[in-house]
Amino acid sequence: MLEARYRTARTLPLGRTAAPVRAGLLIQPAEAEARFSLRLRGPRVPAAGLPLDRPINTLSGDQTRWIARLGPDEWLIGAPETDADILAAAVSTDLAGRTHALVDVSHRNVGIDVRGDAAAIALNAGCPLDLGDAAFPAGSATRTLLGKAEIVLIRRPGPVPTYRVECWRSFATYVYGLLQEAAFGAGPLERAAAR
Repeated sequence: MLEARYRTARTLPLGRTAAPVRAGLLIQPAEAEARFSLRLRGPRVPAAGLPLDRPINTLSGDQTRWIARLGPDEWLIGAPETDADILAAAVSTDLAGRTHALVDVSHRNVGIDVRGDAAAIALNAGCPLDLGDAAFPAGSATRTLLGKAEIVLIRRPGPVPTYRVECWRSFATYVYGLLQEAAFGAGPLERAAAR
């Protein structure tokens, strides 16, 4: 397909402005990524090196290539934008002969990273989930709401609580603004470190 071979640069709806840092909290737009929605029924075998047999509401992979199982037959896959064609080809090859749907939703989704000790406090300003370690441990992923927007919420493994909010592009400004407002209740403003 022509569009798969000659990708154009994507305009990021939230830009790359430095986010104010609050005590124990950093909220910033995620880098551009390729994202795919995968639907598959039947036996779960790895695809493109990503496990499909993990329990529902879990995250696998690493910081660059990840997969979140959102339902019995639904996954959200993320990878560097430059790997989009490679990832799609690898999944299609590994699932050849099996009925499946792999849809590139890179244009639809926007990621917002929320990191720090106060990350759960900021998220809970608009998200009804219990984000405590026992209820939503590192390696969790689920569909939920943030304010009035449907999101996918991911908690990445690591010593510092790190969340990814995946939302539709049309809700990105609203979700980002809500999180920025929630940050005011999470702690005092600090001077951002030079990057």
